[in-house]
Amino acid sequence: MELQTKKLLVICGPTATGKTSLGFLLAKKFNGEIVSSDSRQVYKHMDIGTGKEWDDSVKIWGYDLAEPNDNYSVSEYFKSIKLVISDIWQRNKLPIIVGGTGFYIKSLIDGIATVDIPKNENLRISLEKLDINELFNKLADLDGAKAASLNSSDKRNSRRLVRAIEIAVWNTHHGTQKQIVEKRKKVLDKNVDLLMVGLSASHPRILNNIKDRVDKRINEGFVLEVENLLKIGVSWKHQSMKSLGYKESEAFFKEGLTYEEFISQWINNEMKYAKRQMTWFKKDKRINWFDINDINFHQNMVNLISKWYYLDTHDKKS
Repeated sequence: MELQTKKLLVICGPTATGKTSLGFLLAKKFNGEIVSSDSRQVYKHMDIGTGKEWDDSVKIWGYDLAEPNDNYSVSEYFKSIKLVISDIWQRNKLPIIVGGTGFYIKSLIDGIATVDIPKNENLRISLEKLDINELFNKLADLDGAKAASLNSSDKRNSRRLVRAIEIAVWNTHHGTQKQIVEKRKKVLDKNVDLLMVGLSASHPRILNNIKDRVDKRINEGFVLEVENLLKIGVSWKHQSMKSLGYKESEAFFKEGLTYEEFISQWINNEMKYAKRQMTWFKKDKRINWFDINDINFHQNMVNLISKWYYLDTHDKKS
């Protein structure tokens, strides 16, 4: 089918709501290809713990973009995936962005002012010796407004604090990012027809799904996957190992955390992550929400997407 307009579908929402499996079904129905927007799935050799899924009949992009010992950034993701999306459009297919990393999705559909600010390796080396409180105080000195805007999770995340300091230092020498924001917003073109759908679920449903998923990943060999990562030289300090499941396993491997405690911590942290994801996505009023507890949600979603997808197309056959 040759589309008159470039269409872009986004499937977002909290973890454990079935976004990827739904994405595969929609890709088959609407001649699409999946673009993963999950900051954990970009790493090679980390398949089980990050929940990578495949379907032989649907192409999926966004997996295995970096080595697990790389410090991968949203800027690198954006640069890779914007080319992927353009290629999908050129082949008259529908790009379907699927994932729960709101920052990655935002970089693609809205642009992020700081995405082009380069890393400052010398600065990062100098910041390594600082603890969390010292990093936060340094950021507050450089950019008090940014420091005040951070949520409690960001205030305890050394990687995000370092990046915020890096951006503040860059801005000190280069001024504001308004021009970069405008340039970034135009990358996907104003003529793109965007539809965003979100999956939600009750707290008990998400909790049960997370428990089932953690159990499945353990049975598939997650512990062995972690052991293999350590064998090839991946360190607990690497960014990739801060991903859910992997970071909880450090205490299990090193500090005598019991198996039951390890699983409990993993599940609890997944639930906290799901809550943060919903807080992020609920701010975006463009998202059409569907509750997976509703037995009619799938058909209602397909009806919405069909109406949007076949608008302004030459061929209206499903």
